[in-house]
Amino acid sequence: MDNWSILSNVLGLAIGAGLNLYAAVLVTGLGIRYGWLENMPGDLGLLAHPAVLLTAGVLYTLEFVADKVPFVTPIWDGLHTFIRPVGGALLALGATAQMDPVVKLIAMLGAGTLALGAHSSKMGFRLMAHSTPEPASHSAISVAEDFGVVALLALAYAYPWVAIPLMLAIVVGIAAFL
Repeated sequence: MDNWSILSNVLGLAIGAGLNLYAAVLVTGLGIRYGWLENMPGDLGLLAHPAVLLTAGVLYTLEFVADKVPFVTPIWDGLHTFIRPVGGALLALGATAQMDPVVKLIAMLGAGTLALGAHSSKMGFRLMAHSTPEPASHSAISVAEDFGVVALLALAYAYPWVAIPLMLAIVVGIAAFL
């Protein structure tokens, strides 16, 4: 796998982890397990282990439900302020496992920061959305985020040259939002 593909994977996983860590792990793990994703970099093959898939599936289900309850969502997101950036950093470490230690450290720091930025943007947007009392828009936003994570990762894995500029635009958008 070339460096651009690895960069695309790391960026996609970091942004995906910031939005929904468990969806990012579950989608990537299922893709590897069923052969939709081949030649994944580093140690990302571990995401296809049945125990990891089961854990990610259970936690994704909990997040899916928590995201639909207006008063639970801010609490869930508040707790995940400490979980998602670490998850993004660890996914970057896994993707760069066979690389130079300096590259691994830079990838971890960058991915953790990017995951925190994506998470903070999501959380801020969600808090603004919760100012309206009707729950239908909250559920629609949650489902759109989940589909966005899947679409972003699919693009990052299949078309890195298209995904990298898009993800850089997302990073600029996150910076502007924050």
